[in-house]
Amino acid sequence: MSIASACANIALVKYWGKRDALSGLNLPQAGSLSVTLEALRTVTEIELVEQAEDELILDDKPVFGRPLQRIISHLDLFRSAGSMKARVRTVNQFPTAAGLASSASGFAALSHAAAQAYRCDFTESELSVFARRGSGSAARSIFGGYVQMDAGIQADGTDAYAKPLPDIDLELQAVIAVADTGEKEIGSTMGMEHTKETSPYHDRWIQQVDQDLESALLALRAQDFETLALVVEGSCLAMHADAMAARPGIIYFSGTTLSAIRTVRNLRKQGHKVFFTIDAGPHVVAFCAPEACTPVAEQLSELPGVKQIITSKIGEGTQTLASWPED
Repeated sequence: MSIASACANIALVKYWGKRDALSGLNLPQAGSLSVTLEALRTVTEIELVEQAEDELILDDKPVFGRPLQRIISHLDLFRSAGSMKARVRTVNQFPTAAGLASSASGFAALSHAAAQAYRCDFTESELSVFARRGSGSAARSIFGGYVQMDAGIQADGTDAYAKPLPDIDLELQAVIAVADTGEKEIGSTMGMEHTKETSPYHDRWIQQVDQDLESALLALRAQDFETLALVVEGSCLAMHADAMAARPGIIYFSGTTLSAIRTVRNLRKQGHKVFFTIDAGPHVVAFCAPEACTPVAEQLSELPGVKQIITSKIGEGTQTLASWPED
């Protein structure tokens, strides 16, 4: 038996588009830059069992069909023919499939636990490659803190993996305004492919990513909060503009999303160090200096449609746990 935990990450410079839709390698078209968040945690247990099929329990409910097949396919990356089947138990300590990167923490935790259970001797870079096969953003959740994902150029994806950025020590906290805890209508993978195929803006979006990566890294290392805010918000809105320009357009925003964006920008005008980003969902993640966390959380919590406020410090990478954590 092996138990692992992993934290989801939120991209500062976004990832939106795969270069290998049919290969199953989940190779990104461009790089990305993220922050791993302590409060968005998945815990996964793998027990090797003498039974005919793999089994998945997600958030205390048995899972079948395509979601189970994704897990089986991922486990097959770690085991040889004749290996024992797995009983997988996984719990997300935040809303699942709602646009809060649960697939990133989920496949990172699954990869770590599977490597332990099947006695695979992988480096962290190799584990990042395997995690990417399950979910593109899971490659980044292998690591804590600030993480850069390399798109790579090799067809087999061996150079498309994430790496930690230990030289960046800007202290940020996240305030997440959860707008809807239900499962989103269009998943990220489907949304990316539809955008790539039909959006007239997609090629320009991909071109912009490298420039945003360079600018964001310079701003982080210089602790230049104003430039970082400009780049991160720009990357977020450009990604969503790309998706909205697809035919038909994909709109992840809700009215609550727009209200939260205005609130964050008003707070910044008032002198608070805060900026927003939004993944493929309606939730707004406000990154702020620690001293701004309380006023940001208070104002976002007052918005109509905000179901929950989650605050988080920067989190660590995947971990092996000795036992299942207490509730």
